[in-house]
Amino acid sequence: MHFRRINLAILACTQIMSWGALYYAIAILAPAMARDLGWRSETVIGAFSWSLLVSGAAATPVGMLIDKHGGRWVMGAGSLLCGAGFAALSQVHTVAAYYAAWTVLGLAMAMTMYEAAFATINREFGMQSRQAISTLTLFGGFASTVSWPLTQHLLGASGWRDTWLIYGVAHWLVCLPLHLLLQKGERLPAAAPATGAAAAQDGPRDHTLAEAVRHPAFWKLGFAFSANSFIFAALSVHLIPLLQTYGHAAGVAVALAALVGPMQVAGRIGEMTVGRRAKPQTVGKITFGALPAALVALLLFGRHGWAAAAFCLLYGMSNGILTIVRGTIPQTLFGRRHYGAISGALAGPSLLSRAAGPLAVVALAQASSPANLLLVLLAAALASLACYLLAIRA
Repeated sequence: MHFRRINLAILACTQIMSWGALYYAIAILAPAMARDLGWRSETVIGAFSWSLLVSGAAATPVGMLIDKHGGRWVMGAGSLLCGAGFAALSQVHTVAAYYAAWTVLGLAMAMTMYEAAFATINREFGMQSRQAISTLTLFGGFASTVSWPLTQHLLGASGWRDTWLIYGVAHWLVCLPLHLLLQKGERLPAAAPATGAAAAQDGPRDHTLAEAVRHPAFWKLGFAFSANSFIFAALSVHLIPLLQTYGHAAGVAVALAALVGPMQVAGRIGEMTVGRRAKPQTVGKITFGALPAALVALLLFGRHGWAAAAFCLLYGMSNGILTIVRGTIPQTLFGRRHYGAISGALAGPSLLSRAAGPLAVVALAQASSPANLLLVLLAAALASLACYLLAIRA
């Protein structure tokens, strides 16, 4: 339908802006903020990690609201909070005010980023939402490509305070009106549980959140996503130093790490084309299996350029497709009627792991060798794969 294409175009624009400002900009602005405010870098990054915890805690109630009312007002309110949080961030002088601003932004993350967008798509596209989610993540993959150079330019031209303020105003003037243009889907009518052949034809039975939480597959799937988020978040801040410890020069390590972004996009394109007829469960098997294979290659042959490149290629592909799997598997296993609440509950532990991953790995890297660090990450990846396989069997 025409309004579905409009909704998808709106969400593609707002996801690039939301991810770019809420998630990626801090990597460019944090050093300047720490230097100007006289704070330790752990304080600056710690507040960002706190915002991820807030986002995880808010994900389930936000999903419930979208299930009930659609994404227009929920995501619109999230854009309002984005603007307010960034405006407050541009004026901070104390640690308390800084953490308060990131608390507001953490709530805004839950209301504007992928989980909220996936729940909005679920209402409009139903069981055909997989292609829309794949398309949306393809656009979202360019958020860092846009954000990092733009943020660097704004920092040099205006300083970090005005950069945050500009991002806040952009959410008020661009994202808020766009979210309010979203076409509200109709609430799904109540339906009796299907049985026999009808159930097989109509797709998975719609579980409530309470039913999903009591299902063993929910917790296995939650652990699988959470462990992967921990690994990806840890490597996002430690990948270049890790490659250097294997003897690769700084320039080579940066060039190898730069392969990750394009491979995320390539993986998503592959899912949309080659893998579009495969079941989401099968796509998930490839995704969860690629990460242990990548870690084994780096652990055994990391000093060779080909192994480091293979690691970055597999790591990037797996990370890219995993976003699609996170959006499609909850609907496949638990139905679409309460998708927002269930996917939000599944996202909560992953966001906690994403917040904890960088800090935990930095501590582990200081206390141990690179090989031991990779062994820990490999064990987590294998446990994640095992839990995913058990979840889809259940």
